[in-house]
Amino acid sequence: MAPRIGFHASHEQFPPSELLRLVRAAEAAGFDAAMSSDHFRPWGTAQGHSGFAWSWLGAAMATTSLPMGVISAPGYRYHPAIIAQGAATLAEMFPGRFWLALGSGQRLNEDITGLAWPEKAERNARLRECAEVIRALLAGEAVTHRGRVTVVEAKLYSRPERPPPLLGAAVTEATAEQVGAWADGLLTVSAAPAQMRKVIEAFRRGGGVGKRVAVQVGLNWAPTEAEALAGAHEQWRTNVLGGEVNWQLRTPEEFDTATRFVRPEDMRGSVWISADLGWHAARLQELVALGVEEIQLHQIGRNQQEFIDAFGARVLPALRP
Repeated sequence: MAPRIGFHASHEQFPPSELLRLVRAAEAAGFDAAMSSDHFRPWGTAQGHSGFAWSWLGAAMATTSLPMGVISAPGYRYHPAIIAQGAATLAEMFPGRFWLALGSGQRLNEDITGLAWPEKAERNARLRECAEVIRALLAGEAVTHRGRVTVVEAKLYSRPERPPPLLGAAVTEATAEQVGAWADGLLTVSAAPAQMRKVIEAFRRGGGVGKRVAVQVGLNWAPTEAEALAGAHEQWRTNVLGGEVNWQLRTPEEFDTATRFVRPEDMRGSVWISADLGWHAARLQELVALGVEEIQLHQIGRNQQEFIDAFGARVLPALRP
């Protein structure tokens, strides 16, 4: 069975009105699905946008027939009951089309509330606690909970007949194994096939056997190699930082400072960059071979319409029987 191929709507990089036009163009070009980021700040000042994902999702789902998902971090700027209410509303309006991925978050987005930003182990524990609250609310339970977050007599009155899937977001094997215990599926990011296999196996080892696996692929395609490399560097060099740095910096300006010495050639380690559409198709086939059921394509460069047209014509057909 061919995987579902989606268009990633990057709110950090484009105004929501443009993203709405692009997701409709992606559907017309043959994309099967879409996914939305959920940011309060962009990664870097060159990106320059940060629309409210939940408002956008309502408009995008109302004007396309695509299934869509979003990744959010509960327990900081979003109380888990509010995320549950938002997810329930979209799932009720668009049955069977919405999924929600929950992650431990980035300080870049969550720091605005003034809450202390904890270490990774504590963030993972907070994530699981919030996920349990969200799942209970989506099931129709009245929830009172006092722990890392506080919920008092919360209940959702407008719910879908079937709750939306709750995916767990993970980059490392350790986190993937933890989310396998509570999530309906895994959302991870593209990496070398050997590393991808380790992350997926860790998720299954933690309890994710038989559950869905979705991968967000960061790539940049342009008509020439020089354009592809330059576009990736201009828009996404703020995301090449490894380890915990991506989750710890507070502002776009801090990311700009931290990556001021990143060279264009350094981008190839974290983004798929090529002017060869066949190369991109071959890399995506590697993910299909790992058993990935959904692949969300995040074109890093600003040439979004050109990407949609090229991939719709040349890459998507190559991934389908």
